[in-house]
Amino acid sequence: MVSLEWDAKKSTFRLRSSVLLEHSRESLFAFFSDAFQLQRITPDWLNFRILTPAPIIIQRGSLIDYQIRLHGIPIRWRSEIASWEPPYAFSDRQVNGPYRQWEHLHRFESLATGTLASDEVCYRVPGGRLMNWLLVEKDLIRIFEYRRQRMQELFPPPSPPTAWAGDVS
Repeated sequence: MVSLEWDAKKSTFRLRSSVLLEHSRESLFAFFSDAFQLQRITPDWLNFRILTPAPIIIQRGSLIDYQIRLHGIPIRWRSEIASWEPPYAFSDRQVNGPYRQWEHLHRFESLATGTLASDEVCYRVPGGRLMNWLLVEKDLIRIFEYRRQRMQELFPPPSPPTAWAGDVS
């Protein structure tokens, strides 16, 4: 589920998204530890490209440059890994880009049925609430819904064991 709300106290929008996957926290964190995997979970219509040359060593302080094309407009974006706590969580924040503020927390919580992979994004946009409603909100919800769907495709539930052909019951 993807939700978006206005935080009047902080004058920010807060987007939340999560998906439960029947895979280990370590395997999901390893996937997100490779910045180039972001291309696999980003919709094609954004024309997302990582500009930072490989290999990218992800750790606190790492800088990553991207380019997207949104509504036909090319946008460059630089993010910094603000916190790095393998295999539990990490956060990135926009250093340069289209937002006034963008702070994205990624969390991986082990549960009895798998791992809950959660995103929480706090952001501000130029033009405030009106601009968010007109241009930003719908796109962000579409992006994070796509991301949830792709994670389910890339990390499907394990297949149940099949009966042995010689098993006669």
